[in-house]
Amino acid sequence: MSIEIANESGVSVDEATLASLARHVLDEMRVHPLGELSLLLVDEAAMTELHVRWMGEEGPTDVLAFPMDELRPPQPGGAHAGQGDTDTPGIPGLLGDVVICPQVAAAQARRARHPVTDEIDLLATHGILHLLGYDHADAREHAAMFGLQDRLLASWRAERGADGSAAAPTAPRSAAAPTATGSPPEDQGAPGVPGPPGAPGSRGAPGAPGPPGPSGAAG
Repeated sequence: MSIEIANESGVSVDEATLASLARHVLDEMRVHPLGELSLLLVDEAAMTELHVRWMGEEGPTDVLAFPMDELRPPQPGGAHAGQGDTDTPGIPGLLGDVVICPQVAAAQARRARHPVTDEIDLLATHGILHLLGYDHADAREHAAMFGLQDRLLASWRAERGADGSAAAPTAPRSAAAPTATGSPPEDQGAPGVPGPPGAPGSRGAPGAPGPPGPSGAAG
């Protein structure tokens, strides 16, 4: 599994732990071991630019998910996988970019009264699920996605605890626990293929979008 992390946020983040979490989520979702994922951490100005450019909404958000491999068949663990596909090996491919703003994550962590690292873990997991086809546009999708998100985070913390490397776990933010904007979390799955400045795995010149694809999930 190839996981690339680029931190352009100006905030110190434990990149090794973040990569380990992403690998755990992808393994649990049975994504092909040759799959590729990039995680980009940006500051509020860069996130605002992406938010306006791709979602037409002002201000920074916490997480954006940009699917890259639009022609790849759905992953067996994804929302669009057919029943009975759970024993089928995954399909290798470039999953896409998850873009996180640690400054926004810090503000949300203060409101939720848990560590910033827990918030970033939550946002990374949430973004990866968007790349795998999950969404929360209606109540049924919302319950399924956030329930899965909570289970993945719980198994991650249990695994780290067994290794003696985890801090005391905090309760995951469930679907019933909204952020200040009333929608947990404040993510957006963005349409098309992005070209955020310096994004690992992005296509074309820095800051220029790649070829457009089908609309992604909108938070």
